[in-house]
Amino acid sequence: MELKNTMIDSLGIEITVLEKGKVVATMPVDERTRQPFGLLHGGASVALAETVASIGAYELVDKEKEAVAGLEINANHVRPKKDGTVTAVAEVLYQGRTTMVWDIKITDEQDKLICISRCTMAVIQLKK
Repeated sequence: MELKNTMIDSLGIEITVLEKGKVVATMPVDERTRQPFGLLHGGASVALAETVASIGAYELVDKEKEAVAGLEINANHVRPKKDGTVTAVAEVLYQGRTTMVWDIKITDEQDKLICISRCTMAVIQLKK
């Protein structure tokens, strides 16, 4: 999977764990990911959440016959963050034939919760 020249690369997201049903990634809180008031942008947190859910879902499908795409995502931003690094941990909650549901928790360096997200992924059948 090529990550260069993508949003993942632009935001500085790094995948640190990739297992069946679980993905962990980090993202810096810096000029790329802050909003004008100096805090981590909620959209950056959502981009991180959908990234880990998408990569995790892709690892669970038959890559020759299927692809995945985000269908729905929600996020609760529970604590502000000004600098440093956040870590997203995504775990599959439901894996069906046509959809998957992923739970994503984003925390800071002290393991304090920054954002809680749930992402529904569509499993798409590729045409032959």
